[in-house]
Amino acid sequence: MLQVAPSTYYAAKKRLPSARSLRDAELLAEIERVWKENYEVYGARKVWRVLNREGITVARCTVERLMRAAGLTGALRGGARPRTTRADPAAARPADLVDRQFTADRPNALWVADFTYVPTWAGMVYVAFVVDVCSRKIVGWRLDTTMRTDLPLDALEMAIWGRKDEPLNGLVHHSDRGSQYTSIRYTDRLVEAGATPSVGSVGDSYEVSQRREFHPPLLSEPGVT
Repeated sequence: MLQVAPSTYYAAKKRLPSARSLRDAELLAEIERVWKENYEVYGARKVWRVLNREGITVARCTVERLMRAAGLTGALRGGARPRTTRADPAAARPADLVDRQFTADRPNALWVADFTYVPTWAGMVYVAFVVDVCSRKIVGWRLDTTMRTDLPLDALEMAIWGRKDEPLNGLVHHSDRGSQYTSIRYTDRLVEAGATPSVGSVGDSYEVSQRREFHPPLLSEPGVT
C-alpha cells in the first residue's frame, strides 16, 4: 500500500477541481444527452457534429476521449457482409444495353435497379430500389428481411405504378446479373410494361461503382429498426 502523509491527503481533498476537469464534466453531460437522445447509436463523429450545430464548441478528439472514458459507443458496422448478387447460371441473360453509359436525356429512358443491405439492431434489412437516371430520383423501392425475387419485383411494381399515365415504350431497365433480376417473373413483368431488360457485365468494377452512385444514403440512423 502506498504510504501518504495525512497532511498530503487532506490537502488533496481540499484542492478545487481543475478548469479542465470542470469543462470535461460539463461536456460529458452534453455528450451523454446527445447520445441518449439518438437511441445510443451515434458515435463520436456524429455526437461531435450535433454539439457543434447546437453551438457547443468542442474538438472532435475531446468528444472521442470523453466517450471512450465513459464507455459510450455508437452502432458498429462490420462482420460478414451479405452477398446480394447471386447469378443463376441456368437463366437467360439479356444483353448489356448501357455499356457503362449511365446517362439519359429524358425521364423513363433508363432505369437502374439494384438492392443493398442495412444492418440494424433488429437484424439485416434489404432495400431494393429503382432509379430514373435522368432525374436521379428513386421511382420505386421496397424493404424486406429476405432477398427473394418479390423484393426487387415490388420495387419495380411501385415504379411502374407511379408512371401508369406515362408510356414506358423505349425504357431500358438496367441491373446486375443477380438471379432476382434475371428470373422469369421479373423479366416477364418488364416486357409486359414495355421495358427492355439490360444487365451489366461480370467482374466490371466500373460498372459496379456506377450503379452504386445511385444508391440512397443509408446510414445507421436512429429509428431504423
